[in-house]
Amino acid sequence: MNRQSLISQMGMIGLMLLVDVIALILASPMKEAGVMVFEDPSSMANPLLFIGILLAFTLLLLILLRIGFRRLLTWIVIVSIFFTFIYTFDAILQRIAPAWSFAGAIVIGGSAVATALLFLYPEWYVIDSLGILIAAGVSAIFGISLEILPVLLLLVLLAVYDAISVYRTKHMITLATGVLEEKIPILFVIPRRKDYSFRREGIRMEGGERGAFIMGMGDLIMPSILVVSANSFGPAAGLLGISALSLGALAGSLAGLGTLFLVLHSGKPQAGLPPINGGAIAGLLIASLITGTWGWLGI
Repeated sequence: MNRQSLISQMGMIGLMLLVDVIALILASPMKEAGVMVFEDPSSMANPLLFIGILLAFTLLLLILLRIGFRRLLTWIVIVSIFFTFIYTFDAILQRIAPAWSFAGAIVIGGSAVATALLFLYPEWYVIDSLGILIAAGVSAIFGISLEILPVLLLLVLLAVYDAISVYRTKHMITLATGVLEEKIPILFVIPRRKDYSFRREGIRMEGGERGAFIMGMGDLIMPSILVVSANSFGPAAGLLGISALSLGALAGSLAGLGTLFLVLHSGKPQAGLPPINGGAIAGLLIASLITGTWGWLGI
């Protein structure tokens, strides 16, 4: 492994940590504001509904790519990102300045500027910086909307789906390729060279080597949902307001990311969720075993 690849991998670890920390910070104000996706966080039907919506949305995007309606695809993503920023910036303002009378204008204006910046100047550091907020916001919303057991089912189902969509049907590769060709900023981009520019190069091969690592936002969002859920529905928070179960899930997801690094050097697309989700689940179970905390199982 060369020095630049090591730096890139450390960058991925840093992104995961930032998403988890910010998601944990946003969870409380979002919960107070009632920003929840499911009425019953304990229902085991929620993960199935999540998967159903995901499959329908993925199918829609693939159809738009196939029939050449890429501009419509872009606008769907723009609108989705804009509303995600609204929820995220609103939670941030509730945390730092809950009494501001003009907070609504700041939230809407900030969301519009951030969304425009992503699409008008999609450089890797812009994509990654704002992508952290997007991923943290989505993680917080679903983390406070699902109790631990439904999240575990969701992570298992998504890991299986990710493996099938990358290694068997390969439709996720098709979707990612279309997203990259249009430079739609819904992926994390980690440069492998100091002079790399996503706007100029995309991820085209340079001397037989990609100019950057690409990581799907879902690879950071899904384990972070478990981190937030464990902190919201698990035992009382401990160190720095973070529960042992949440720390276990966080540590396990980092270990899973490290496992993913072992196969990234092949240059072939890899399914990130099996090792990352698996690590997060294992971390939570180990933390439960160490602390003797199994109340989230209903026992």
